[in-house]
Amino acid sequence: MADTVRIFDTTLRDGEQSPGVALTAQEKLAIAEQLARLGVDYLEAGFPQASEGDFDAVSRIASSIQGPSIVALARCNRQDIERAAQALEKAQNARIHVFIATSPIHMQAKLRMSPEEVLERIDAMVRLAKSYRDDVEFSCEDATRSHHDFLIRAGRIAVAAGASTLNFPDTVGYTSPREYFQLITAMREAIPDPDVILSVHCHDDLGMAVANTLAGIEAGCRQVEVAVNGIGERAGNASLEEVVMNLTARQDQYQVQHHIKTQEIYRASQLVSKLTGMTVQPNKAIVGKNAFRHESGIHQDGMLKDRSTYEIMTPETVGWGLSRLVLGKHSGRHALRQRLEELGLTATSQQIDQIQARIKELGELKSDINDQDLEAVWQEEVGQIRRSRHTKATAIALHEALSYLYERTQNVVA
Repeated sequence: MADTVRIFDTTLRDGEQSPGVALTAQEKLAIAEQLARLGVDYLEAGFPQASEGDFDAVSRIASSIQGPSIVALARCNRQDIERAAQALEKAQNARIHVFIATSPIHMQAKLRMSPEEVLERIDAMVRLAKSYRDDVEFSCEDATRSHHDFLIRAGRIAVAAGASTLNFPDTVGYTSPREYFQLITAMREAIPDPDVILSVHCHDDLGMAVANTLAGIEAGCRQVEVAVNGIGERAGNASLEEVVMNLTARQDQYQVQHHIKTQEIYRASQLVSKLTGMTVQPNKAIVGKNAFRHESGIHQDGMLKDRSTYEIMTPETVGWGLSRLVLGKHSGRHALRQRLEELGLTATSQQIDQIQARIKELGELKSDINDQDLEAVWQEEVGQIRRSRHTKATAIALHEALSYLYERTQNVVA
């Protein structure tokens, strides 16, 4: 595993904690099935002690999902750990994920515990979790605002008690890549046990979650905790698709492998978006609507000659269809000519100039110019009506496009 990064997906736990999101057990199961197809190594199914619904969802996933190791979250207390163990009873492979805060602000203001009391709790509760499941992960909540010396003590105690994975979360999205690299390096040097996997879990409050996650990998972490579409508390978690495709497209830089079937990424993104109601922004990396769309004439010309001029990865690798050259006010003649040919529409060089002018004019007023719009403009400029099963729809599109242009022009004049 030295050169393989394990993908720990927390879409169904931290991701569901996104404000306004509430998934049913059936919806969680549907997402879990897709995550299994995606090939995640660990699937954090929920926080069983949080509610009966969470317990039921984790239990159903544990009993039916094959492939990933199913994970249940628990605070460092007996009730949480016992509840997590119960939810995981039918899982073929499972992990109990135990956590407690280690930063001064959290220990003082939230836990009302002394550092020594926290260390004693870690020892007792990791041992308890270990009595139920051989695979135990321990997380130091708010690790990036914790003292390094205290993190080392906490980590060593957790390992001695039976934890085989140590997670150092950037719980509030506070750290920077350089700071995180230094923290993980210090933990790796202080806890050099080759059987212990170091993990990172980053939030995006300052927009650095993916960058910090990659810094953790460079420092020696071999597990990353991520969520589909980057959903999660507040500004969200590190995005699974962005981390994975960085490791894929820049394998020369990171020199690690993963087990993700990247062709399933887009399907996972769409399912999570639909069931959570959280729309993916158009310019979102990898899975956004515009991720593989090209409108600039310069870019379109390059794409027609060689896709690698403007695409560092192909849309097929993440489950999209082919790249799309978008017609609009920025598009050029090459893309326009190609799309006309694909639609079976012929035009002279002069007519293409006229069609392009109208497309640019329409593009100032209409953000999405589709094939029916193009055919309507072609009919007007070329003076032909193409007989096809689309004739009626095309005529309607022509009427709507011309009416739209006329109304906007009149409004501007007025």
